[in-house]
Amino acid sequence: MDKGGRQVKGGITILEGSFKPTVMFLGLTNLLAMFQTMINKILWDLINTRKVASFIDDVIVGTEMKEEYDEIVEEVVKRLAKNDLYVKLEKYK
Repeated sequence: MDKGGRQVKGGITILEGSFKPTVMFLGLTNLLAMFQTMINKILWDLINTRKVASFIDDVIVGTEMKEEYDEIVEEVVKRLAKNDLYVKLEKYK
């Protein structure tokens, strides 16, 4: 609820559908949408191949061949680094 007693709403649209958070973080109502938009712009051509999906701060790579997977992961990491973003290696599987 905001100060006027109204329920605060927000949502993000991604290639696979929509995401509606239950809580907005730190009161920054456009933070999730802005971050999702930034990631989509950085990875747009990879997302269009349907081998990469992004969901807020998660990037999922799915391929049938290991070599192709390694190439796409390397490209994703390069693009994130070029845009001053980083990957936590402990989250990498």
